[in-house]
Amino acid sequence: MRWLRVVLGLVVLLALVAIGVGFALPSAYKVERSLVIDAPPERIYPLVASPRRWPQWSIWTRRDPAMAIEYFGPESGQGAGWRWNSKTEGRGEMTLVAADPAHGLHYTLYFPDFDSTSTGEMRFEPSGAGTRVTWTNAGDVGHNPFKHYLAATMDRLVGPDFDAGLHNLKALAEKT
Repeated sequence: MRWLRVVLGLVVLLALVAIGVGFALPSAYKVERSLVIDAPPERIYPLVASPRRWPQWSIWTRRDPAMAIEYFGPESGQGAGWRWNSKTEGRGEMTLVAADPAHGLHYTLYFPDFDSTSTGEMRFEPSGAGTRVTWTNAGDVGHNPFKHYLAATMDRLVGPDFDAGLHNLKALAEKT
């Protein structure tokens, strides 16, 4: 019986340590990746400002071609958006909140399964004869210490997807 109390004590201690570490981790996260595309902003902009064009280069829609997608708002630019539902990529909604053909766009993301909102942008900057596209997403997971672990790993989880998406975008923009 003593060993059972020791085991239970260790489990409680580990749980308390995990919760304590979770509270010590930041709740905010930011994922950012950049890539130079050998194309002017006016060739890149239509590919990112229209949610209907994202499946052509987004890694998430390539991972799940059966993803259910619903578009809303205008065809492109401010107010354009899409909702998706996927067995592998989850559910979400993205809305463009600002769009400028020369400088890029800003968007909001909402993930209903996590009741989580984040903001992002795709910023265009001149780079030699091309355009540096910087894709950023940032958010805050709130007070739940277990979600702080998610925030701490967000760059490693989502960063590679941003890299792959930017490379797909580059191939598409340079081909057009």
